[in-house]
Amino acid sequence: MSAASRPSSRDEAVERMFGAPLAELYVMAARSGASPSLGRALELRSYLAVSEEHLNRVCDRIHASTAPGDGRRELSPGSLRIDADWLEAALDGRSGCLKAMDTLLAAMPPPAARSRSAPTSSLPAAPRPAPAQPAAARGR
Repeated sequence: MSAASRPSSRDEAVERMFGAPLAELYVMAARSGASPSLGRALELRSYLAVSEEHLNRVCDRIHASTAPGDGRRELSPGSLRIDADWLEAALDGRSGCLKAMDTLLAAMPPPAARSRSAPTSSLPAAPRPAPAQPAAARGR
């Protein structure tokens, strides 16, 4: 499963900010001339999705190893220490991604302001041609 198809906790915020569903945003980002902020937001969103999935796996492993039943026979302080280290690393990764994503989204203007301020053309108006002179005036 690619990171683009994994869910993340900031999917709705990204969709709101860029005004389209994630699938469309990934298509837009793949085109030439795409907004650099869209590319960065989707890249961070992919990192976040992977880090949140990893965190879920670590939490599931800890829950399974501490659940009542046969799993407790294999429970040891060493394995819990390793799981705690993995949990800390997963939390740090997710926290870093969330902070970067929130910073990027906060720095962007609201969608309405972006669409209003988009210039229609950066070229100056074309000069008007000079009025045509009568043939007799040209010959003098």
